[in-house]
Amino acid sequence: MYKIWQVANIDLDKQLILSKELGISKIFASILINRGLANASQAFKFLNPDLSDLIDPFKLKDMHKVVTRIKKACQNKEHIAIIADYDVDGLTSCAILKSILEKLKLEVSCYIPNRILEGYGLSIAALNHCLAKGAKLVFAVDCGITNHKEIDFLKSHNIDTIIIDHHQPKDNNLPAAFAIIDPKRSDCAYPYKELATVGLVHKLFEALSQEREIYLDLVSLGTVADVVPLDGENRIFVKEGLKHISFPKRTGLKALLEASGLAGKTISTEYINFILGPRINAAGRVRTAHDSLQLLLTDSEEEANILAEKLNSDNRNRQAIEERILKEALAKIDKEINFKDHYVIVLSATGWHQGVLGIVAAKLVDRFYRPAIIISLEKDMGRGSARSIHSFHMFDALTQCSRYLEGFGGHKFAAGITINKNNIEQFKSQINAIAKNLLKPEDLMPVIEIDAEIQLSDLNQDLVAELEALSPFGKGNPEPIFCAKNLRLKGKPIIVGRNSLKFWVTDGRNFFQAIGFGMVNCMDLVSDAQSLDLCFTPRLDSWQGEESIVLELEDIRFNEHVTYGTK
Repeated sequence: MYKIWQVANIDLDKQLILSKELGISKIFASILINRGLANASQAFKFLNPDLSDLIDPFKLKDMHKVVTRIKKACQNKEHIAIIADYDVDGLTSCAILKSILEKLKLEVSCYIPNRILEGYGLSIAALNHCLAKGAKLVFAVDCGITNHKEIDFLKSHNIDTIIIDHHQPKDNNLPAAFAIIDPKRSDCAYPYKELATVGLVHKLFEALSQEREIYLDLVSLGTVADVVPLDGENRIFVKEGLKHISFPKRTGLKALLEASGLAGKTISTEYINFILGPRINAAGRVRTAHDSLQLLLTDSEEEANILAEKLNSDNRNRQAIEERILKEALAKIDKEINFKDHYVIVLSATGWHQGVLGIVAAKLVDRFYRPAIIISLEKDMGRGSARSIHSFHMFDALTQCSRYLEGFGGHKFAAGITINKNNIEQFKSQINAIAKNLLKPEDLMPVIEIDAEIQLSDLNQDLVAELEALSPFGKGNPEPIFCAKNLRLKGKPIIVGRNSLKFWVTDGRNFFQAIGFGMVNCMDLVSDAQSLDLCFTPRLDSWQGEESIVLELEDIRFNEHVTYGTK
């Protein structure tokens, strides 16, 4: 797939000033400037995040009310129920909150809805749990901001509800809860708006105890997995929390690292995104998330080891289900989708497991770079997950198609729908008409944002070390990407692993090894290229005690082609 290379402009004057003030390379200075860090003190703070820079938790609207209400619950020895979402953010939030409240000698029960049977938010079963437990105070964690009727129901039974959520309130219309901690509510003056729910629960912990370090492992885990921007307070939490995960004291995390092959390794955001997070999510996708919650809470090594292996098994099961559905979806695309007319991929089938629809939709977006909606049918009704691209606001499009939907919710890039089987074809036509009217052909090409065009002579271990200071990487703070042009192949490319390509390139004076994961299909094009333009992230690679720089490829552009060996 052709990708648009978008190379950032360089402000040479600012680059020179920042380079001198911080004693850093000009290339590194330009990257900081591109990320809005042109001021030396601001850049220094970003590169050296510290817990002392955390914002006063009482600046969050309703924090005083929540602390006061918890103290009242302690005095009256009330039972507290926590209803939490089934994803990593919800589960880590629930684990921290339960631990905090139990340290205050409160009796606490947790309810995690079943993804398939109940869906997201405060279900009827969750409300009945609160009544059965005799709860006088309910925390809705990583959910609740849109549950007006359910919170009114609890209120009618003399139960106070505290919502801790980071989702955008719809039209700033808030439920009638006792208190709502959400920096995205319009009347909240908290200066940093992007905390995940687990970060907000940690702010409550700070308000109650004035401590900061005990739960940073869980805060880091939930923050990274929820793909919130890794700047501001999130950067502080994650930078510090990753250290705690790398040297874990929490019994369940130790067991999970061991079971997933990460014991003894320095944990990065990449490990959370691709190894730890999927395992914690897997149980909730294929059965129930309660085992994931218990793993985060247990002090028993024996129980932790059993639970970690169960999550490993759940993850393998999830992968198998996902692989089957993806294969079936790709076959349906071949038969049903005409990319000239279908700007949005809409697929439906009976028997597709609802717990993995979002993952499959995301993989289709990655492969074809156009919005995708995957619907699982059961009798006459379908439930679907939608994922989108930068230029297409999925929630707005669904709003315009609402007459064909039984229900929907979400945001720009992800959403869920409920639809009658008989309306799918009309819905498919309508959302594609919206997309064709809105999107230009170039909108259906992925964009690679490149920090700078450089020469191979610019690459050295000092620069790679500077780049590492930008970590942890994630949304809002991606790994730096460079491009280098008019390079020549040195030797023949080889295939490594199942589908990756490795080869050497040179500009005539400098030589570097490049590796393209999943790029085996480019073998002949690389071999025949007169010259190559490479888009890459430089990494340090260790082999037999020696370190060298490897170019991890994002994309390749091929210039004039010749037969290999005739250069």
